[in-house]
Amino acid sequence: MGRLVVQEFVTADGFAANSAGEFTAYELLEGGTAEFDRSQTEWLAGVEAMVLGATTYRMFAAYWPTPAAEGEVIAGPLNALRRHVFSRSLGHAPWGDLPAATLESGDAVDAIRRIKAEATGSVVLWGSLALSRAFFAAGEVDEVRLVVMPVVIGSGRGVFPADIDPTVLDLTSAQVFDTGLVELVYTLRPAPEW
Repeated sequence: MGRLVVQEFVTADGFAANSAGEFTAYELLEGGTAEFDRSQTEWLAGVEAMVLGATTYRMFAAYWPTPAAEGEVIAGPLNALRRHVFSRSLGHAPWGDLPAATLESGDAVDAIRRIKAEATGSVVLWGSLALSRAFFAAGEVDEVRLVVMPVVIGSGRGVFPADIDPTVLDLTSAQVFDTGLVELVYTLRPAPEW
């Protein structure tokens, strides 16, 4: 049985997207991220599949399987993952010259349960805040990896749903990387009932 890992890049004030729902904070970082990229490459060795919403898929497919990403150390491991795209509007989900992603157009929670059941390694969700909210609400998220960036944007969309039941995050690791990135890794458990 696989584990669903939600990895999100967030600003220091806790936002994974700006008020328009766009992720632009990463572009504000100055300097390289070589240490973080090496760590990601090591972590991706235990990841089997990725799940993406349609908007995040479009962003990823426009870059990762293209010649523009050839110099990226994580391009190979990322492109080697099985890909699932959750969309009711897309007719296909090509991935450059690589095999296309599997389209998931039915119930998202049923689909992630099936994907987890078929996996032996981790399944990662990047971006896709509406999709992750559905998985949090259904109790399907096993781990959260927050990559905190030294950027403040003042307002936007957070990682966790506003109406989520209380959940306790158990910190399993924290690591500081170049450019001031900090990765916090948590497992989830229900908060105790009083």
